[in-house]
Amino acid sequence: MSGLPVLCLLSCVCLSPSIASAGNPVVVVETSKGSFTIELFADDAPKSVAHIVDLVKRGFYDGQRVHRALPGFLVQWGDPRSRDLSLDGEWGRGAAASSGTPIGAVEISKKHTHTRGAVGLAHPGNPVQADSQIYVTLADRPELNGRYAVIGGVIAGGEVSARLERGDLILRVSVRE
Repeated sequence: MSGLPVLCLLSCVCLSPSIASAGNPVVVVETSKGSFTIELFADDAPKSVAHIVDLVKRGFYDGQRVHRALPGFLVQWGDPRSRDLSLDGEWGRGAAASSGTPIGAVEISKKHTHTRGAVGLAHPGNPVQADSQIYVTLADRPELNGRYAVIGGVIAGGEVSARLERGDLILRVSVRE
């Protein structure tokens, strides 16, 4: 699950703080470089958002590492093998680079595009196979529109996501209730 086709992780990085819409889950990502906050678009990507919220509540992302960081493009996490530094060369690739339960739905919308701070779901070439890998865009990326689902956006701490590098630790991810 690496490279552009695997970019279907989770695209939500709005770099200016805003208020989350009523009813949308808000996720806090605590990293070794600080925290940032994501609003998920439950109305527009209900199956994807429910899947990610379930993973967050189960602690799936806690202790993982950023496995992809391309300055000016995106940062990505969601491979459980990234907890094992000896598997560094495999991070983000193959069937084991996910929760093992693809969402099974394509929730690509024209309403939410890959602007700076968008949160999207990576996939290995077919949007139906998107699972646990989430990415945040660090700049407008219109070439990703129509190919990857945008399921949220960064609403606070966008400067933190922009500082993340490959190998940085995801300490804890939680749903703010």
